[in-house]
Amino acid sequence: MEAGKVYFQRPGKMRWDYESPEKNVFVVDGKNAWFYVPADHTVTRVPAKRSTDWRTPLALLAGEMKVSGICNRIEYAADRAPEYSTDVMLYCEPRGASKSSEGEDRRLKPGSAEARERVYLEVGESSGELVRVLVSDPGGIAVEFRFANWQLNPRVDDSLFRFQVPPGVAIVSGELGAAQKMASPTPP
Repeated sequence: MEAGKVYFQRPGKMRWDYESPEKNVFVVDGKNAWFYVPADHTVTRVPAKRSTDWRTPLALLAGEMKVSGICNRIEYAADRAPEYSTDVMLYCEPRGASKSSEGEDRRLKPGSAEARERVYLEVGESSGELVRVLVSDPGGIAVEFRFANWQLNPRVDDSLFRFQVPPGVAIVSGELGAAQKMASPTPP
């Protein structure tokens, strides 16, 4: 499990500083998404609009993007209970989720529940704060983001949202998902 801090700033900027299991940084500067693993001495850069990494749509927390930009519809989730009884679990039908993609298991009927990415948002009923985001793809891979200790409008310098490429680090233009798979340790 990865853990760290995340910062959001309007319009559409964010920074994720991971502390464990290894240090890495994910920055969306409004134009590009950057994924940097210091141990690899490379940084992956992709236009933010082309990134399929789920942290990028979370830019909706930072302003310009609206839930309608990533969800065709949003409704109470009948098939998933929230982790905390004081929260509400919502189902987000992702835009374009029913479109088949290259490499998708052709045995699944496009548009069926099994062939779609499933996205759930757990929200504090009284506060409206995002508690969790659960994303699972048609192949069964699931990602969970947990949020706690929200601080609204903290003073954060704008330079935090500008990625500075360290000396000796190669810039790779490409898709963040592939870069993260390469950076993730493989189980023995």
